[in-house]
Amino acid sequence: MSVDAVVQGQLDAYNAQDIEAFVSHFADDITVADLNAEPNLTGLDAYRERHVGLFAQHPQNRAELISRTVIGRTVIDHERVFRSPDAAPFEVAAIYSFAGDKIARVDFVKA
Repeated sequence: MSVDAVVQGQLDAYNAQDIEAFVSHFADDITVADLNAEPNLTGLDAYRERHVGLFAQHPQNRAELISRTVIGRTVIDHERVFRSPDAAPFEVAAIYSFAGDKIARVDFVKA
């Protein structure tokens, strides 16, 4: 599976709030950080837990893809995130790095 297909698969699962399908796209030692910062989360169990809480808190949460750039085995998505129909959306850039066929690291830039 191509790296952009993996990233699209996790985005589709995120929008469906299908936690098991979502985490299946990530490596067991997934690392998450804000760009140029120390990691704020490490490990698939912690990543699953974060998103279980997010989906429970925001049951209408979804992300809309604005653009995607693929450079080798790195995928950069520009997304607009909607927590609820009444909340103002916000934008993020998610930079996905791969190990094998799984996402190993995500760095976020939030606007």
